Amino acid sequence: MLKFGMIGGGLGSYIGKFHRWGAMLDDSAELVCGCFSRSMDKNRATAEAYHLPDTSRVYADFHEMADKESAREDGIDFVSIMTANDTHYEIAKCFLEHDIHVICDKPLALHTEEAEELARIAEERGLLFGITYSYTGYALIRQAREMIRAGVIGDILHVRVQHPEDWVISGAVDGKVDTSAWRFQPKKVGSSLCANDLGTHAEQMVTQFTGLHVKRVLAMMDTYPRDLPLDTNVNVLMDFGGGVTGTLWASQIAIGHECDSGIYVIGTEGSLEWTATDCDHLIYTPRSQPSQRLSAGADYLLDASTRLSRVGAGHNEGFIEAFSNIYRSFCNVLSDRKAGRENTTDTFPTVEDGVLGVRFVDACVRSHTAGGVWMDV
Repeated sequence: MLKFGMIGGGLGSYIGKFHRWGAMLDDSAELVCGCFSRSMDKNRATAEAYHLPDTSRVYADFHEMADKESAREDGIDFVSIMTANDTHYEIAKCFLEHDIHVICDKPLALHTEEAEELARIAEERGLLFGITYSYTGYALIRQAREMIRAGVIGDILHVRVQHPEDWVISGAVDGKVDTSAWRFQPKKVGSSLCANDLGTHAEQMVTQFTGLHVKRVLAMMDTYPRDLPLDTNVNVLMDFGGGVTGTLWASQIAIGHECDSGIYVIGTEGSLEWTATDCDHLIYTPRSQPSQRLSAGADYLLDASTRLSRVGAGHNEGFIEAFSNIYRSFCNVLSDRKAGRENTTDTFPTVEDGVLGVRFVDACVRSHTAGGVWMDV
């Protein structure tokens, strides 16, 4: 079994548990070390709560962890990074330079130059680098991708993708929110809040669902509550080249939408539609024919989809399982590499996808700042 360590994810962390469960749900990896918090008291308490087998592998900072784990014969196979956005680059670079594989929460970095540097280091050192765009881990996303590759819906004409939530406006009192949280601080999250937080989920959904990459964007970014320094609602026109167009909507003020990720792809011979609120079903509509409702886990689906399902059709799987599918695929590829085998079956969002996500946000900000004009990604 692979061994991994965590940076961040201490007691009380929201996203930390999903990373830990994701790596361990299918016995893909064992947690053996970590720097879970800047506070050593919380660090030790987290290690105890997570049943870490060796408390000497609780580290005060990520530099110490990278140094000591890389020097051990039984050191970690990969590190999982789940800290605030502005720390991803520095931490990931440190572990890459110690020849340790990395899986990281999105965004990859705050700036394009940093993201590109991480991709370059990973390539030069032959290291795996995964990004947890969690919503792309659902089994039916792979079903759609393989159907599109096989030409089932013909040539793609248009893509509509969305990721609306309402958590910012739900926390507003008299038109204001508590801006002390790190997510509202530009130094922590970069030049965008909503596009960085949710827009990149939607952008990556398009890539994993269709294989398309955005070439140009025209973006409009709104802010409410008005006193916030960054966007909370984003509308983007997308140009994928070759006459393929798209629209993207991401929002943190969409009242009535708790987490409504979804995508609709129109082709010359049919369409495909999927939403996170009905994640176990993919709607396939052949041209001039009735719609078909494909169920996750059904034996008529392609292997690329069924191997990601742990239960049969009619038994729901959700966000935790989707998160775990990314970890399982990452770990399968890493295990095969360590054994000298090539794995061409398992896929996951890579550092290259992370770079495209950073470029996408940068292009959206430039487009909006320039008054709503087309910008290359």
